[in-house]
Amino acid sequence: MNPSIFSRRGTLVGHRGMGAGSMHGYQENTLASFLAAVRSGIEWLEVDVRRTRDDGLFVWHDPTLADGRYLADVKADTARRVGALPVGELLEALPPSIGVVFDVKSSLRDAERPPALTTSSLLGKACNRALHGRRAVVTSFDPAGLYQIRQVVPEMPLGLLTWLRFPIGQAVAAAAHLDVQLLSVHAGSLAPPDGAETFEKERLLRIVEVVHAARRQLVVWCPSVGAAVNLATAGVDAMVVDDVPLQREALKSLSGSGAV
Repeated sequence: MNPSIFSRRGTLVGHRGMGAGSMHGYQENTLASFLAAVRSGIEWLEVDVRRTRDDGLFVWHDPTLADGRYLADVKADTARRVGALPVGELLEALPPSIGVVFDVKSSLRDAERPPALTTSSLLGKACNRALHGRRAVVTSFDPAGLYQIRQVVPEMPLGLLTWLRFPIGQAVAAAAHLDVQLLSVHAGSLAPPDGAETFEKERLLRIVEVVHAARRQLVVWCPSVGAAVNLATAGVDAMVVDDVPLQREALKSLSGSGAV
């Protein structure tokens, strides 16, 4: 394993652009939000990926549109009309220096398709066509989806996503069993059982140590500002954050941390 996807500890990744929902006047997963995050100084972006019925790939978080229809049940032209951003258009608009963390969303409809036509496989083919040397990693909650990416783009770095309060020990072991470069856990998986984000320093340092000893990198998603500072201090490799300007300002206090 080559754990060098994020070269600086505490790297910030813009969650759906500037942040989930509406952040500083920018709606999530829109071109305006992604470009605003870039202007703020961010070097990595987290991008949700779903497919349409006719194999269009779009930057969209939820399985459904605002009217309740599933994105996987509509055609690409319909997705465009409701404001969904095509993945290809985003990649064309981003500066080449900006890295992308793809969060590929498996669909219920993927179960009806052969593996070569699922969301993950389609994204892998799109990466082969469109990345042109751009830094990128594909993450997913679906381990089988990561397997499909590996079949299509063997050299693509991969990351296992785990959800809120997924047991951290099981998550670390799963990343090793899957032989992926990244483990991306929700901040809640590192917090004590009472739900507070006052992380136990020694426990957090131990988790980071084990992940790094396994030659993998640790990413934490959706930490609060205070938690992000603690996580960066402990040496996590990257954090997928909301409110990019606020998080960047907070991490400036960590002199010499390497956080950005």
